[in-house]
Amino acid sequence: MNRTLIVMLKEPRPGRVKTRLGRDIGMTNAAWWFRHQSRGLLRRLDDPRWHIILAVSPDREGLKSRIWPAHLQRLPQGAGDLGARMARMLRSAPPGPALVIGADIPGITRPHITRAFAALGTADAVIGPAQDGGYWLIGLKHPRAMPPGLFHNVRWSSTTAMADTLASAPALRWAKTDLLHDVDTAQDLP
Repeated sequence: MNRTLIVMLKEPRPGRVKTRLGRDIGMTNAAWWFRHQSRGLLRRLDDPRWHIILAVSPDREGLKSRIWPAHLQRLPQGAGDLGARMARMLRSAPPGPALVIGADIPGITRPHITRAFAALGTADAVIGPAQDGGYWLIGLKHPRAMPPGLFHNVRWSSTTAMADTLASAPALRWAKTDLLHDVDTAQDLP
């Protein structure tokens, strides 16, 4: 069975990535942190058990970037809010289970990804809660059969993002996986 891990990435340019963190530590430092965090994450998660796709933004710049490993497939995120971009990436995944993660979660390891894919053995969808009420991972057993309402009316970057996402597709059998935290502000830095 083909398994796909989609990593959402922004080109690490000051003022264009991790801007809330940048307000605390400076935009250049935030971009530097994201660049090194995401490169380390990609090295840790590169595994023959799944195919990694980089969902890049901005589209043209991300497709040509030399920052990310050249051997990893890239797709442009395209326009829209986070939900529209994640839905587009899930629909474009090859047949089989697919997971979407952000690149700003320092604690993600291969066992976390393995457990999330395993959860899709008995569930339609999996979500990885974050400590701030959002989530660091979402996945679907059959991404091409995604419910049309998934990600609608989600209040992104809020304490209700996970609850809103679950409510947007109530017919799915959801599984939860490991609780992790992302980095939004200086307080979140490990």
